[in-house]
Amino acid sequence: QVQLVESGGGLVQAGGSLRLSCAASGSIFSIASMGWYRQAPGKQRELVAAVTSGDITNYTDSVKGRFTISRDNAKNTVALQMNSLKPEDTAVYYCNANVRRYSGTYYSYWGQGTQVTVSS
Repeated sequence: QVQLVESGGGLVQAGGSLRLSCAASGSIFSIASMGWYRQAPGKQRELVAAVTSGDITNYTDSVKGRFTISRDNAKNTVALQMNSLKPEDTAVYYCNANVRRYSGTYYSYWGQGTQVTVSS
């Protein structure tokens, strides 16, 4: 079993910053990629940013230049630094990890979600 534990959400004014963190633990052989998704009320869950084990990053267009994803492979952690936050960034943010288990199979795991609210 693999667990993802998130922290760092909260309420911030527009233009402010927040940092989200996620730690993966459990039966992990390796992690292919880690990322952050978000889901706003009435909308589908969308990819915000992702990073591979080789530090290749991918961002959705709306956060480029404002958000930075980083990863510590040794600790199985991923962080999302969010700057210049906008009210439209308000959502529940979910950590995701594509884990290779000791059996050799891959499985996608999710955190419980953390609320980010940006006031105008």
